[in-house]
Amino acid sequence: MSTDGLYEILDDRFRTGRCTLGDSRLEVLHDGCRWAEGPLYLPAWRQLIWSDIPNDRILRWDEATGGVGVFRAPAGHSNGNTLDRQGRLVTCEQGNRRVTRTEADGTVTVLATHWAGRRLNSPNDSVVRSDGTIWFSDPDFGILTDYEGHRAESEIGACNVYRIDPVTGEVHLAAEGFDGPNGVILSPDERRLYVSDSRAARIHVYDVRDDGTLTGGKVFAEARGGVHFDNIRLDDQGRLWAAALADGVHCYDPDGTLIGRLRVPEPVANIAFGGPRNNRLFIAATTSLYSLVMSVTGAPRL
Repeated sequence: MSTDGLYEILDDRFRTGRCTLGDSRLEVLHDGCRWAEGPLYLPAWRQLIWSDIPNDRILRWDEATGGVGVFRAPAGHSNGNTLDRQGRLVTCEQGNRRVTRTEADGTVTVLATHWAGRRLNSPNDSVVRSDGTIWFSDPDFGILTDYEGHRAESEIGACNVYRIDPVTGEVHLAAEGFDGPNGVILSPDERRLYVSDSRAARIHVYDVRDDGTLTGGKVFAEARGGVHFDNIRLDDQGRLWAAALADGVHCYDPDGTLIGRLRVPEPVANIAFGGPRNNRLFIAATTSLYSLVMSVTGAPRL
């Protein structure tokens, strides 16, 4: 193991894979949040939005000017944000206990509020397939207290991952057995779905059938020493990058080996690749939004 300031090399593949040749320090883009999550780069606007959950707002950073403003407030204590293939914003509103889509004219369409007649817990993160299928995680984080949502009892009694059918809009159970499902991502070929389980400190990977159902569910990676995963992202070489809360940002080889870390001064909640070349990593960490231009590139934007 070796440490070179920002980069902690745990396996030589972190060096030989040219993961350590980017910026040598983090850039602070904004501070003053209470708990920052859900960063999403909007290529058409050269802007990044992210959620400041306890303050019930989505903020917006402009790449050209460096200015920061409010994108939406109140925001339903929004957490994860993503784009569908039409460029529309899909948001997990954990305070409102729903998944929504923002249309081109700014109106908000509600996509999911219930499963099997029972109200969702607090949707956390989502990913959209090219055919419009949406998978989202539904832990109970937003109903435990009034800090990041509204305290309530779970009607479902479990924390699951669900799938929204792109034709019927019906919400289906996709995967269960989690302690606290959190980040969800698809592989670029859409054949695998990765899910982080924060409380279990694991990342699971599933095979995705054409109809959107999942099989498998093996453990891809497991954290040690009290580390808990939040959201996850892939780069264009198949490496998985994970927000590891009190342990910076972890980088995993495609075989599941932890090969390196990025050292961050605050607990990291979420990460996202962006920028014109998709090689700028944005890090939402507690009160701050950080970034660094990297020598690796995020998985292709589809």
